[in-house]
Amino acid sequence: MLHSDDEFDARVDRFRDPGGTSALHSGDRTESCPTCDEPNRLTARDVSSGYQCDQCADELERGY
Repeated sequence: MLHSDDEFDARVDRFRDPGGTSALHSGDRTESCPTCDEPNRLTARDVSSGYQCDQCADELERGY
């Protein structure tokens, strides 16, 4: 199913770094990372999705 450019833009805008390496959502970062416990790293949506902060994800996935 093809989507309009507006639908695509709306989906992409939900993410912090569209086209980049981060899967985190855009929005206020008020939640701590469940891995490193650093405050203000994630949005509530990130937490409900089971995400960790970019730094922890990079360390786990890439070794740095």
